[in-house]
Amino acid sequence: MSHVFLIGAGPGDPELLTIKALRRLASADVVLHDSLVDARIIGMAPPAARRIDVGKRCGRHSASQSEICSLLVAEALSGQVVVRLKGGDPMMFGRATEEIDALRAHGISFEIIPGITAATAAAATLELSLTKRGVARSVHFLTGHGAEGGLPAHDWVSLTKSGGTIVVYMGGQTLGGMAAHFIEAGMAPNMPAIAIENASLGSQRTLRGTIASLPRLVESEAPTGPILIMIGEAMHETYDASALDEISNKVAAASDLCFS
Repeated sequence: MSHVFLIGAGPGDPELLTIKALRRLASADVVLHDSLVDARIIGMAPPAARRIDVGKRCGRHSASQSEICSLLVAEALSGQVVVRLKGGDPMMFGRATEEIDALRAHGISFEIIPGITAATAAAATLELSLTKRGVARSVHFLTGHGAEGGLPAHDWVSLTKSGGTIVVYMGGQTLGGMAAHFIEAGMAPNMPAIAIENASLGSQRTLRGTIASLPRLVESEAPTGPILIMIGEAMHETYDASALDEISNKVAAASDLCFS
C-alpha cells in the first residue's frame, strides 16, 4: 500500500533525528531528499531503497517544486513507501503546503514527522535562548530569500518595533539589504546580530557582530554552508547576574528546608 512520509531531518547532526523519523525512514522504498540533508541520515534508509536527490538548496540548481510534487505522486501511485526527507522541519520554510496539496489531490495518504529546526539547534549550541525574560518576549521567523530570488518585502518597521528576537533563514545572500532595511526602520546599528553556518554540525562556524557590522563580516568570511541570522538583544553574550543570584538563593533555601 502506497504511503508518503514528509520527514524533518533536523538541522544536520544525525543524533538530532527523532526516533519516529528514524523508524519511518527505515520503512522506505524510495527517499526523495534535499541536498542539505546530511549523508549520514540518508544512509539510514534501507540499503535497497532508491535515493533521489531533488536539490532544494538556496542559490543552486535543483528540481522545481512542481517536478518534486509530480515525482512524489508518481512514486506513491506506483505502490512505493515514499519518504520525502527535508532539512530542518518540513513545516518551516519547507514548501510542505505544495506537496501536501498534491498528495491530497490524488488521494494519497501521508504523515508529517516534525524535525528540529535550525533556529533552536543554533540557539542550543550557542547557549543563547531565543527568548529572555524582560528582554525578548517574542520570536519572529523570516525567510531572507523570496520566491523570485532576492529579499522579500517584510514589514521592517513592525519587526523592529516588536523588540523580540528575529531569526532569518536563507539570509546570507541578502543580509546587506536586510540590515539596511532594519536600520532605516529604526533598529539601533549596534543591535547584536549573529550568523551561524552549518548549525549543529562539527563544521559549525559562528560570526558575531551587530546589525551594522555583520554584513561586511559575512562577506569577508565567505561562508559556503547554509546561513542562519539571529538578531536581537537576547543575542548578547552575557548572563543575568540577578537571575543567577535568585536561583542560587532558592537552591540554598531549599537545602535549608531539606536538612533542617
